[in-house]
Parts: sequence; C-alpha cells; structure tokens
Amino acid sequence: MFSEVSSKQWKQKIQVDLKGADYNETLIWKTNEGIDVKPFYHADAVNSNFQTPKTKATAWKICKTIFVADTRLSNQKAHDAIQRGADSIKFIIPSNAVAMENVLKDIDLSATRIYLDIQFLDADYVKHIKLNFPTNNIYITTDIIGNLARTGNWHSTLKEDHRQFETILNNTNRISIDLSLYQNAGATIVQQLAYTLAHTNEYLNHIKDTNLNDIKPSLQITFNVSVGTNYFFEIAKLRALRLLWSTLASEYELNSDCDVFVNPTKRNKTLYDYNTNLLRTTTECMSAILGGANTVCNLAYDGIYHKDNEFGERISRNQLLVLKHESYFDKVNNPSDGAYYIESLTEQLSEKALELFKNIEANGGFLKQLKEGIIQRKIKESATKEQQQFNVGEISLLGTNKHPNPNDKMKHELELYPFIKTNPIKTLIEPIIEKRLAETLEKERLKSE
Repeated sequence: MFSEVSSKQWKQKIQVDLKGADYNETLIWKTNEGIDVKPFYHADAVNSNFQTPKTKATAWKICKTIFVADTRLSNQKAHDAIQRGADSIKFIIPSNAVAMENVLKDIDLSATRIYLDIQFLDADYVKHIKLNFPTNNIYITTDIIGNLARTGNWHSTLKEDHRQFETILNNTNRISIDLSLYQNAGATIVQQLAYTLAHTNEYLNHIKDTNLNDIKPSLQITFNVSVGTNYFFEIAKLRALRLLWSTLASEYELNSDCDVFVNPTKRNKTLYDYNTNLLRTTTECMSAILGGANTVCNLAYDGIYHKDNEFGERISRNQLLVLKHESYFDKVNNPSDGAYYIESLTEQLSEKALELFKNIEANGGFLKQLKEGIIQRKIKESATKEQQQFNVGEISLLGTNKHPNPNDKMKHELELYPFIKTNPIKTLIEPIIEKRLAETLEKERLKSE
C-alpha cells in the first residue's frame, strides 16, 4: 500500500527537483484563454461540487457531408457512404429547386440520421420536407443569426427572417447554432463558448417574446462545432458547452439535452505537406469523441484545395471507422470523467465563458454587439494574436512554418481557391471572416514556385 500524497507534497518535490529554477516560470503554461496550465493536477484541487456532463460516447455517429448539385448523384453518394460505414449524412442544400424526394430516395431514415444544411431561408420548403418525411431523424439546420454573422446581411430583412424562422421553428421544434464560424475565424475557446451562449440567448428571448412558448417543452437544439488540435482543451470545450447550455436551458425551463455536431477546424489546415492534415484531423476527431460529440463529420486531408474525390473521402471516413471499430472509441460512455486536468479545464472554461456571456448581456446582447462591431473586433484581436504567434513560431504547423520541404510544389494541385474569398458587396454589418493561419505564408510560397 502506498500512502496518500497531497498536491502540496507533490509541488514541494517538484521544486526540489528544479534545483532553484522558478516553478511558475519553468512549468506553468499560460494560454490565450487566460488559463494557467499546471504541470500536474490532483484530486484535492478539483471542485467536488462541479457537475460533469453525462454523455454517451458509445453512441457517436460517423457522418458524411454531401453538397447537392445533382440529386441523383448525391443520393448515390449517400447510399455508398452508408454501405461503407457512415450512419449519418449531412446534405448541403443550395437552393429550393432541390427535390428532397430524390435526395432521400430509398435511404432508411430510421437507421440513418440526416442533417439538412439549408443555405437559404424558405419556410414552405421546410414545411414540405416535414410533411413528406415525418421522422425525428431529420435535423434541419436554420440559423438566421449565424447567417448574419457570416455574410453581414440577413437573408431578406430582420423582420422577414424572423417571421420565416418562427414558421420553421413551429415545424421543426429545433434551433441550430453555428459556432464553427467563431473557431475558424480565430476566436479563443472562451469567446467561442460565450458567443454561442449569447447567440442562442437571442433566439430564446425571441421565443419568449412571441407566441412560440407552446414549443418550449419539445424544443431541441443542435450546436455545430469546429475543434482544433489543442487536444485536452477541445475535449473540455465540448463538455463546457453542454454544461453552459444546461445552465441557460434551466433559466427558460427547457430540455437541457442538446445535439453536438462536430467538424475538424479549417484554421490549422495546410496546403503544403498536406498529409500532415491527416494527423491533425485524427486528433481533432478524437477530441470530439472524448468530449461527447453526438455526430462527427471528418474533413478530407485535401479538402481545402481539391474538389470532392473518392480517395480523400474514403480516407476521411476510414479515419473515423478505425477510431470506432479498431481503437475502441465507442466502448466507454464518459471516458473523460475523473481526469482532473480535463475537469479543471472544463470548470475554468465554463466560468470564464459565463462571465463573458453575462458581460455581453449586460451591454445589450449579442445582436447589438454584433451590429456595433464589438464581437468582430474581439475575434480579430484574438486572431491577430494567434497569427503573430504562428509567424514567430510559437504556434507550429509541421511542414509549413516548421521543417518545411522546399521541394514541395502545390500550384499544379489547386482545384479550389484555398484562401480568403472577398465579395465586395454592401453589408449591414461587418461579416466575421474565416481565415487559415498559413494563408499568407502559402501565398508567398506559391509565388516563388
């Protein structure tokens, strides 16, 4: 039997081994989230009253994303993906000319979860889908505030967008929140969580202020999340998201369950040494699963510069199949429970995000701060700091700003434009722009090829 050792005793032993070096300067890692990461975590440093989320990692689904340009081909792709191991499909619907009867033809909707990312606002189109496919396994995503943040404009007008949103909500009983935008634009994890909470609160206030209170008992919510390679922090982010939603939901007397749909981020993906993207997406998918994602949709290693292709799609799907069926990532429901480091991060991220959320609400709410450009400015400040860290090598992307291969040529591989695309149109507000860390460096390398 070993006698119990307190955290104080561990710290004293570490300080002896440091031989005079400063403990804080040597071993404390200071993060952009304002969290100081300690070299070890101990049970006596964990808040025993802190509630951890209860998720079922055994039930996570493998998803395949399909952009619907041709309904027949998209349907074939879906059947092929399901046959090869996918148990969820996300269809991106670009216009109301898309006939969903053709897209969903012969798909077993009782066994396959369907996400419909409808990129326009048409309540009649949604009503038609729900009428013809009366199943709870179709998740229709409509986020008018997310569209405003991303494009700088409403689909139509504030009033008309909200009118359509109300009709859609009455038919679907589901709110969808896109927080991937904040991550891909460079927001810190604390900002991502706080902005998501404030973003969601705008919808909940609208429901409370209109005649939509009848849907409250059955209201469901989907969070669309992007995760990066800060492994333990991303696990904690998803756990904190569930806790924060539970806190907000209790204030409105809503169901505290939520659906968490996760993609790997694009922010750290690179054009050069592109095979490294496989390693990045693998650890990101691992974070998603261990953090309690309901559905994981991988990003192809070549997705930023190649059009959809059989090889890239197969590899991205196989990464998830290996995690699920060969790495046993579906055998334990709450694998992160009891990890003092993760639980400490979850608690700190939750507290910091809740504090920022309260500040946003005290100063007029999310929409007001978005229209005043405050949210955009804060994200830009965070993204600029992160970009500077990348530029000086404090953030490393292997094969790009660390150990680059000077013989690597990519100009001939570009099927898609991998950089920021600007569309000079008039907008109501400044849009939040997604940007990869490596873009400027990659542009310079392409010029010199």
